[in-house]
Amino acid sequence: MSLKEILPGRLGFGTAPLGNMFRAIADEDARATVEAAWDQGIRYYDTAPFYGAGLAEERLGQVLSTKPRNSYVLSSKVGRVILDEPETNVPDFGEKGGLFEHGNPNKILHEWTADATERSIEGSLKRLGVDRLDIVWVHDIAQDFHGDLWTQKFEEARTGAFRVLSRLRDEGAIKAWGLGVNRTEPIELTLALDEPQPDGFLLAGRYTLLDHEHALQRLLPMAQDQNVSMVVGGPYSSGILAGGTNFEYQQAPPEIIERVRRLKALTDKHGISIKAAALQFSLAHPVTAAAIPGASRPSRIAEDTAALNESIPTAFWTELRADGLVSPAAPLPDGA
Repeated sequence: MSLKEILPGRLGFGTAPLGNMFRAIADEDARATVEAAWDQGIRYYDTAPFYGAGLAEERLGQVLSTKPRNSYVLSSKVGRVILDEPETNVPDFGEKGGLFEHGNPNKILHEWTADATERSIEGSLKRLGVDRLDIVWVHDIAQDFHGDLWTQKFEEARTGAFRVLSRLRDEGAIKAWGLGVNRTEPIELTLALDEPQPDGFLLAGRYTLLDHEHALQRLLPMAQDQNVSMVVGGPYSSGILAGGTNFEYQQAPPEIIERVRRLKALTDKHGISIKAAALQFSLAHPVTAAAIPGASRPSRIAEDTAALNESIPTAFWTELRADGLVSPAAPLPDGA
């Protein structure tokens, strides 16, 4: 079954902020945000054990476990097992250091073997308070977390997590599986394998208004040829396309700030929000099944829904292309 058949709409909810990413948020704010997503009609929720060492799953589950299980689609990830013991060392998350320093204090086992995959899923189900996951992503087997060792982690996942998830899909325990990463190369490598294939992938930060050239060169043509769909994570590039200052989980560099300034000038000229332009751009590629912006307060959910439905004139997209602010190869809404 393809992701486009499984997912209930074009807009989902990414729960990394619920794991206290960058900053601590109150339990009541987290709950109100999930309830706001539900009230806005969002029925696809993505989470991961890694988000705050289980904190995001716990907070999401507090709300979703009270809803009819067949009324929403839920995805989580494998590759991290949350242990029932405290972390005594400073975790090394590669380029993403300090990302969840305000999360739960539990130790995390980073492992993509068959046994760890089974344990990861069991832990997620317990924290979420549900009986099944619909989609499972193999999390972070890429350069940003592992540097030159990423191919070793990939091989561990290929012989472990990939095979477990293929079996669970064949048995009907899950509907789909794929990779959930911040780089294109692991997905390209997976699509080239002569083995059971993933149903889709969650690509964070690599198909946005600020960063899409690389994905367009190799990955997305491969995915289109193989009828494999993409969920876009981080459509606002860590927040800078939504009024924030972060790009790639860090303070944005001057060249990115300048590019955003040019984008903002163009959106202001056409009387539209930059958030709407960013979200609708990410959704315009035929491979894209959905986008999953994150949020840590209810007002952001309303903004996302408004951005999805905002009317953007074709003239904006035409000028965006003419000004060199988007790749000539990038599909734009309404065929602009």
